[in-house]
Amino acid sequence: MVLRLNVNGTVRETAAAADTPLLYVLRNDFALTGTKFGCGAGECGACTVLVDGRPLRACRTPVGELTNARILTIEGLGTAAHPHPLQAAALTEQAAQCGWCTGGMLVAAKALFDRNPKATESEVRAALADHLCRCGSHNRIVRAVLRAGRAPRRT
Repeated sequence: MVLRLNVNGTVRETAAAADTPLLYVLRNDFALTGTKFGCGAGECGACTVLVDGRPLRACRTPVGELTNARILTIEGLGTAAHPHPLQAAALTEQAAQCGWCTGGMLVAAKALFDRNPKATESEVRAALADHLCRCGSHNRIVRAVLRAGRAPRRT
């Protein structure tokens, strides 16, 4: 059976079984490798994507549940020529040391700003609290998210 998924605004097809984790389909079938495998148990946040605007862990979300959903990965946030303000701020703040957690944190931050465009530092920290950063860039990522909050927004 072929499943159709709306990923980054494009309908894509996969022959993956309905219980296959979205993470595997994104990385292996669609070559969208910005979404990272971290722990495989939904605890670290490296695999976070937005599904209908809500952050979800792709490592534990079966693709069969997403056929009518809009999925946004870090690749769908912006482009090299036109980065999303969150991506631009991450570069300015040098927020990605190893980069493993960055994609998940930035899409989670997008969900926060879509709900609350004037998020405070404590709200940003709360929104990112369940994302693990092993290389110590967490404070730079928070600064980048706050910087992006001051930048002009695009959806």
